[in-house]
Amino acid sequence: MPQADPRPLIAHVIYHLGVGGLENGVVNLINHLPADKYRHALVCFAGADAGFARRIRRDDVTIHDVHKQPGHDLGASWRLYRLFRQIRPAIVHTRNLGTLEAQVPAWLAGVPARLHGEHGWDTFDPHGEHRGYQRLRRLHSPLIQRFVPLSGELEAYLIERVGIPRDKITRIYNGVDVARFQPAAGHGADGALPAGFAADDSIVMGTVGRMHGVKDQLNLARAFIALQSLLPENAARLRLVMVGEGPLRGECQTLLTEAGLASQVWLPGARDDVPALLGALDLFVLPSRAEGISNTILEAMASGLPVVATAVGGNPELVADGETGTLVPASDPSALAAALAGYVTDLARLHSEGEAARTRVEQQFSLDAMLARYGRLYDEALQRAGVS
Repeated sequence: MPQADPRPLIAHVIYHLGVGGLENGVVNLINHLPADKYRHALVCFAGADAGFARRIRRDDVTIHDVHKQPGHDLGASWRLYRLFRQIRPAIVHTRNLGTLEAQVPAWLAGVPARLHGEHGWDTFDPHGEHRGYQRLRRLHSPLIQRFVPLSGELEAYLIERVGIPRDKITRIYNGVDVARFQPAAGHGADGALPAGFAADDSIVMGTVGRMHGVKDQLNLARAFIALQSLLPENAARLRLVMVGEGPLRGECQTLLTEAGLASQVWLPGARDDVPALLGALDLFVLPSRAEGISNTILEAMASGLPVVATAVGGNPELVADGETGTLVPASDPSALAAALAGYVTDLARLHSEGEAARTRVEQQFSLDAMLARYGRLYDEALQRAGVS
């Protein structure tokens, strides 16, 4: 009879394995945590995208789909219980409100260590004000041994609104692979932009993210239109790149085309060459109405770009206003346009703040630092649970 694998199994529970910052962070953990220390399984409530799953570079990772139906699904809870009994994880780590209910079958199945991560605000509760969602977290909290918020704002929410004891919380910032995301040579780097889209004297600003809801790319589209009027002498040099797929893509394209800017904008949809695309930009913009800790901000900073972002969620914890970028109010295209104009009329800021952004990421938000923190988190959870 083959000997059982002595490495503890971590079951990462997510809603769907596909393009997204949360999902990208989980894949980074799986790929980079020491393979001789941990095994991993991905448990998905609503399936996995095969293309995204190929980003997992380890061949010992299993992916399980519980096919959860919308709303309350007792069948999914039963399937989770049976799965946990079958694969016997030492740790179950759920993420965000959408997977919180997996904590009950994990407890019933006798999983020794149970963690829950808060990566960002819920789609229907972008400011954490929904009392029902607070109550759900509070009701599940006795089953959870450690909460893991990814920002100071989320940590404060758990303490002040949900009532989680401070000593039950470990904050861990996202980390970025500073070897994969690096400053590039300019607009022509890796041929990322369409031929002829940007000239040597063009100023290319852009964003990357799913184009829906709170990401609010319409805010950036309106700001780019306003920027033409603010800087008529530079208008022809300005370029806008908006990478991502979702319902706002068509709305942004229509708005910009009707403004006569079709030749100055590029909306290619979802892409898998984000490092090269960031390397082709001069300035990164995040126009969201709500955020947790944005992976794309960190990736842009690692790429040597200054970042103009809305002052929401964890953005002020990443962007040092006036040093590595600029913070602006959310849902205010005029303020965003004015901030963008400040870089167009002072190109030296692009270089100086971009260098400072790269340094800040290397010192505080590297992938190695994140991995070390998660390694300590898992080791301590296993120790508390009495798992060797």
